Amino acid sequence: MSLSRRHFLAGLGALALSGCASASSSTSGARMARQRPKATPGPVMNPADLGLNAVIDLNHHNAIQDLSVAQLYGGLRGVIHKASEGNDWFDPLYAVRRDMAAQAGLLWGGYHFGTRQHSGAEQARFFLQVTQASPGTLLALDLELNERVPGNSMTLDQAEDFVRTVYAATGRLPLLYVQPSWADGEVVARYGQSLNGAIAEGSVLAACDLWLADYRIEPELPSAWAGRNWRFWQYAGDGPMGGQGPFGPLSRSLPGVERCDRNVFAGDEAALTAYWTGEVTARTS
Repeated sequence: MSLSRRHFLAGLGALALSGCASASSSTSGARMARQRPKATPGPVMNPADLGLNAVIDLNHHNAIQDLSVAQLYGGLRGVIHKASEGNDWFDPLYAVRRDMAAQAGLLWGGYHFGTRQHSGAEQARFFLQVTQASPGTLLALDLELNERVPGNSMTLDQAEDFVRTVYAATGRLPLLYVQPSWADGEVVARYGQSLNGAIAEGSVLAACDLWLADYRIEPELPSAWAGRNWRFWQYAGDGPMGGQGPFGPLSRSLPGVERCDRNVFAGDEAALTAYWTGEVTARTS
């Protein structure tokens, strides 16, 4: 994910969020936050209590010593690596680390960081070109505030076009990585930016399995996923300080990997493999 995620999620409770940017809704940001469903029945003391704590996501900034060590001693089972951003940038370590993961016997996936500069369809085609995805490659769209250039954040329409293009090419919807307030169209007051509307229940984005980004011990679901569950929960980031999340050293470290984002899968190891490789697409609760 981008640098923005480290700041945005780490300070989620402190940031002042104003009302929804969509003209179609008069609901205030504060009211939407109260109505947003909890992702879990209560505070989470250990993320592993909710599923398989065996997936990390990386980009070229993350230092890796040995993925085989992470697999053997850290319980790592899957890696989702940044592949591309916009329509003209690809992660220089994506292909190298894909080979490393294969040698370690790990599941592999790629994600795209969406921007506003190019159409969603163009970005999706570039992403697919970079990933060279096999049937066993998990694909994801990272839909979040672009903190480095806030005005270059991907819009709702672009995200929908991206998802449709990926589905048309692969026959499978990508995962959608998103924070609850961003998905609900709330404005981040610090940057004056939003998704320009909430993700609607029944939309093509809501049809995607949710990769929930929320670093609190009581994570919330975006409104469009009410009554369902996340597929993956990113409970901690790779930031050296505040971005690590509320779970202490557990958050950042893994044998063989200096620092990484940590994710729980809603299921056991057999379910993770079946889902990742496309053998099962039905949502688990």
